[in-house]
Amino acid sequence: MVACAVILPPGHGISGLADSKALSAKTREVLAPLIKARATAWGLGLVWPRRIDSINILQATFEAMSRAVGALRATPTALLIDGDKTLPSRVLAPHWLAGHHDHCPVQKAIVKGDKTIDAISAASILAKTFRDKLMRSLARRWPGYGFELHKGYGTKAHFAALRRLGPCPQHRLTFRGVAEDTKQTPRRLSLW
Repeated sequence: MVACAVILPPGHGISGLADSKALSAKTREVLAPLIKARATAWGLGLVWPRRIDSINILQATFEAMSRAVGALRATPTALLIDGDKTLPSRVLAPHWLAGHHDHCPVQKAIVKGDKTIDAISAASILAKTFRDKLMRSLARRWPGYGFELHKGYGTKAHFAALRRLGPCPQHRLTFRGVAEDTKQTPRRLSLW
């Protein structure tokens, strides 16, 4: 799970911001360095598969978002959250208060915010470009799964690779289809 938080200044001058899923990979790659250069601050938050398996995908999403907010090098006046839920205080507080803030910020959930709010669109683009790069790296580490192509999504090719190879440590074993579709023992890394 990858999440991003972005603070954009007024008049940031970045044209073409939109929901990252609506943009081509090439367009996202052009926009990402512009966003990083012009943003007042940006931060990424990651949650790995074993943690997702232990707390569930919604809680992992909240945690990744909270980590992203905690990674900001500037203090936002409010958090605009893409979706229909705000971050639970119990999840946000440890990351926010670690930055020596005395109380959690005001939050507002905005359904489809990545289509209407520039800062949310920018965060969506940075999260997606980082995740795509991460998946290409994982493809080199765990060849045969096609991570560089399907980016971890449940495509037919991905499920075929799971049946053929069994899950690797980057697979969420609680995800429907991973455990059901494979009868093999998960692959483990051996070091010597």
